[in-house]
Amino acid sequence: MSARPDRAVLFDLDGTLLHTAPDLAGAVNDMRVERGLEPLPLSELEPLCSYGGRGMLGRGLDLTPDDAEYAATFDAFIERYRARMTRDTHPYEGIRELVRAIVGDGCAWGVVTNKIEALATPLMDHMAFDPAPGCVVGGDSAGVPKPDPAPLYLACERIGVAPARCIYIGDSDRDIDAGRAAGMATIGVAYGYIPPGDDIHGWQADRVGARVADLAGLIRELKDHGSA
Repeated sequence: MSARPDRAVLFDLDGTLLHTAPDLAGAVNDMRVERGLEPLPLSELEPLCSYGGRGMLGRGLDLTPDDAEYAATFDAFIERYRARMTRDTHPYEGIRELVRAIVGDGCAWGVVTNKIEALATPLMDHMAFDPAPGCVVGGDSAGVPKPDPAPLYLACERIGVAPARCIYIGDSDRDIDAGRAAGMATIGVAYGYIPPGDDIHGWQADRVGARVADLAGLIRELKDHGSA
């Protein structure tokens, strides 16, 4: 029997592991068309996809959580997105190979996202990663979302690896703040959903990767230097 992994690599979902923007943007554009509005180009919506429904409704329908109709519109958006969330979403090129390399190197892997678990779990099931993730933790799984470290601690409990032995990879300052607060090594990814004017180098991640192809080497560096 092989030994249980004592190290882990955890990924954010939207903009880090999966390119979900086409379906997030598609859901809000469907709602725009229903309201007699022209759909917005993906290039305008993609940078806000890290904020999920809040980002899509803010840019797509000019709604904020303070608006009276926001709650009902948000629920409608979630159902519209749920119905199409696997239509055009796919792993970034090289991610499947990276996951296999991580597991082949004796590490566990998992997902920690602010997407609710009722969406994240079936989406990951549909993606059929091999090996499958050791955990999928949603934004509601621990009672609070990132940047609180609680979802990352929950992931550690589920996969049986101490936070100090984990690396967390994400495409937002919330991801890096949560990882740092949990005592994990962190990697920021510049290929993700980063709003204009947001400086990834200001997040204070331990490493920054411009491409998926960079991540294997950065993970290896952090492990070799004892940062995870």
